[in-house]
Amino acid sequence: MEFLNSLNTTLTDTVGPFGPLLAVGILGMFLILLTIPILMNKKEDPLDKLRKSNAAHNAGKTKSELRTAQGSDKLDKYANFLEPQDEEEYSAIRLKLLQAGYPSKTAVRTFHFMQFILGVGCLAAGTVYALTLGATDDQTTKSMALTILIPGVVGYLAPKYWVTKRQQKREEEIINGFPDALDMMLVCVEAGQSLDQSIIRVAEEIRAGFPALADEFQIVSNEMKAGKDRISVLRDMSERVGVPDVASFVTVLIQSASFGTSVADALRVFSAEMRDKRVMRAEEKANKLPTKMTLATMMLTLPPLLIILIGPSVYGMSVMLSGANF
Repeated sequence: MEFLNSLNTTLTDTVGPFGPLLAVGILGMFLILLTIPILMNKKEDPLDKLRKSNAAHNAGKTKSELRTAQGSDKLDKYANFLEPQDEEEYSAIRLKLLQAGYPSKTAVRTFHFMQFILGVGCLAAGTVYALTLGATDDQTTKSMALTILIPGVVGYLAPKYWVTKRQQKREEEIINGFPDALDMMLVCVEAGQSLDQSIIRVAEEIRAGFPALADEFQIVSNEMKAGKDRISVLRDMSERVGVPDVASFVTVLIQSASFGTSVADALRVFSAEMRDKRVMRAEEKANKLPTKMTLATMMLTLPPLLIILIGPSVYGMSVMLSGANF
């Protein structure tokens, strides 16, 4: 009891009246982090494993089983902890990562792992800072809680912010390079090449300037070579890219194949429309520029102008007032 009383007194003198409560909370968090690996390494019941194998043999493997049996990745044994078990949630995050340029089968698992590691790491760093450098006499319980929680929240949301920025950058790159790719594809088709050959040629030619769009065309060509249906391949590309222009292009090709019209004519009309849209986007940015420059112009132009116009008068009046006082 004397040891506990002395420890309680030390914590109260060092941290404040909430020192013992904070120490208990840190100890609890440490025990939870220590227990998580033990729970994740829990062995599966043999009866449950046999039941799952029989169900897979009789009715075929489900999607969740297929995505957890993807190879010898180091995070395979933590798949149930790191991956969403809901199919709709898993598909949504998987599509977002695809649109951001992460086509790996383990992308969802790695994304959640980075969220967990950064969240816990930043939370621990905030706790250490609050108990060492931030432990001043003016520190309150509210400021201590914010010092601990804010880094954890920032670390948890950092991977999501990174993926969102990558997705926006990739979509912008595809939008900028798509009209040039269509023009090149139209030239290839009019020169006598098939649509499959033109896609392969376009993927090779635009890789230097627009690698994201080249990768998408390369995936399309590889899937067609593997024997997948062209309509399914194009629809998958539209969903994978997430750009309205590409979705319209896929719709045009599907309708052209369904109604038996010329692919070259469809590409000619659609490429002209894409060029017009690119010009309209450039004009829109140019029209927004004066509005964006108004505030900067006022801040950088008006103060020097006032100094030049009013400065001599103010100086003259100050000289006159000083002379009158003498």
